[in-house]
Amino acid sequence: MDTKTFKRSLQQSENYHRRGFGHTQEVMGVMNTEYQSSLIQEIRHNHYRLQRGNVTIRLAEAFGFCWGVERAVAMAYETRQHFPTQKLWITNEIIHNPSVNQRLREMEVNFIPVEQDIKDFSQVESQDVVILPAFGASVAEMQLLNGKGCTIVDTTCPWVSKVWNSVEKHKKKDYTSIIHGKYNHEETIATSSFAGAYLIVLNLAQAQYVCDYISQGGNAQEFLEKFKNAYSEGFDPDRDLVRLGVANQTTMLKSETEEIGKLFEKTLLKKYGPTLLNDHFMSFNTICDATQERQDAMFNLVEDDLSLMVVIGGYNSSNTTHLQEIAIEHQIPSYHIDSAGRIGPGNQVEHKPLGKDLEIAQPWLPDGAIVVGVTSGASTPDKVVEEVIEKIFAIKSV
Repeated sequence: MDTKTFKRSLQQSENYHRRGFGHTQEVMGVMNTEYQSSLIQEIRHNHYRLQRGNVTIRLAEAFGFCWGVERAVAMAYETRQHFPTQKLWITNEIIHNPSVNQRLREMEVNFIPVEQDIKDFSQVESQDVVILPAFGASVAEMQLLNGKGCTIVDTTCPWVSKVWNSVEKHKKKDYTSIIHGKYNHEETIATSSFAGAYLIVLNLAQAQYVCDYISQGGNAQEFLEKFKNAYSEGFDPDRDLVRLGVANQTTMLKSETEEIGKLFEKTLLKKYGPTLLNDHFMSFNTICDATQERQDAMFNLVEDDLSLMVVIGGYNSSNTTHLQEIAIEHQIPSYHIDSAGRIGPGNQVEHKPLGKDLEIAQPWLPDGAIVVGVTSGASTPDKVVEEVIEKIFAIKSV
């Protein structure tokens, strides 16, 4: 379908909103009270360092709420204020942070129920208001809601929309979109719905497999089995890997996205030569500034002499997971937690090692003087970071 025309038509509808409702100042006052932290401001003003007793906290110089996340949460708050009596729904978590999503539930924002990975929109009625989260929503979901006549409040991050525009350009010129991301992540699901032919690669290893197939050929059935659920309907690797455009889930690791882009460019250059490269490869910079800034700050932080690293954010938060990867690559003991509630009782923490289930570490804070690196994903409020830091100080003071 012509997704670009549909999107333009939807945006011109009187039932569609993406610029808030004029309550910004009041809403930001509420959010500052609920999510901001005087302690974090103090640490920022002290060159991102704070010492109490034998604990030194080293805070990353870019962390926590990004502009797109703050905008999405503020629009959700505004929506509740603007439609005080109407039933409100949201198609996914507004952002990947449990405390923020719980706050919306307390404000009587309903989450679309999910059964066996399929969303059930049957309870949504025409007079209801539906919020699209920061990650966006698929074309099919937007069509369904528009068809029902619902009021739609779109909080999609502009950086995500930028990726959608890129895959639209791929589709217009009959290029297959190679999307660096997680095929079951809501952002990538939304992005792929705007694409024509597409293939989703999780990492550099999968990208290398695809490039080897382009260069050397291979077993098409084996290829399709390897990328099950990660390609467009009717995808044929022998037909659809000739003209390629690269895009990404905005929260992926910047350096890996760049490597993947260069790998495909090099592969197609070798196969078709420099004079025909532009007929077979196109790429746009769709790496989110906020994601890049947080990753760069993390790379700087891990160069310090840290005793351990604490990474704070939702366990389903892709950008938080990639911050954890950086700590692991630098062989720093690291703990990914989603809230201060994971710490204690005593000197223990319930954390999520990379690629594993939750486990408990006890004791997790070493004896003596320690330097603790702290960062948080783009969906984590400063207040949550403060609560984690205060718990660390409390344990060490005992």
